[in-house]
Amino acid sequence: MRKNNIVEIRWHGRGGQGAKTACLLLADVAFQSGKYVQGFPEYGPERMGAPITAYNRISEERCNIHSNIYGPDYVVVVDETLLSSVDVTSGLKEDGAVIINSEKEPGELRHLLGGYNGKIYTVDARKISEETLGRNFPNTPMLAAMVRVSNIIESEKFLEDMEKSFHHKFAGKPQVIEGNMKALRKSMEEVNAG
Repeated sequence: MRKNNIVEIRWHGRGGQGAKTACLLLADVAFQSGKYVQGFPEYGPERMGAPITAYNRISEERCNIHSNIYGPDYVVVVDETLLSSVDVTSGLKEDGAVIINSEKEPGELRHLLGGYNGKIYTVDARKISEETLGRNFPNTPMLAAMVRVSNIIESEKFLEDMEKSFHHKFAGKPQVIEGNMKALRKSMEEVNAG
């Protein structure tokens, strides 16, 4: 945990890619593991495909801060194309990390990050979701990559809690549960550090 035992995460994606859903899932699973959480999107005139931002605060103690996150510990970029139009590393702490949905190696993307010198991780969430879910749902692999990189929640506990959540959400669709669990595990194994 960071200053005041609070870890702050900012998610960047496009409407319809599930960044907000991943943010809220992370809040839910962190809450289940006994942490205090906040998970909220920033709304504007968003539409399908428009850039969106969502936020998490995760803490061992009650958090009384209620604002957007301007100095995140971690940034998750669900859509690589945002790197050329949004300053995703704005305020990102140098000892934090950015996690990008990309088939590229982390070093190949550094020049797009406005001089950010901290850690960069990539995971090919599109490929993983297409292989495990049959469609491009990048939010599930990006959620797992975030947990793996940050260690906010112990990996096995995270997978256990996510499986319970999926059983509740997709009770009548065992293939969806299995596909999502495969996506989570595969993403945790395939995160590239740079």
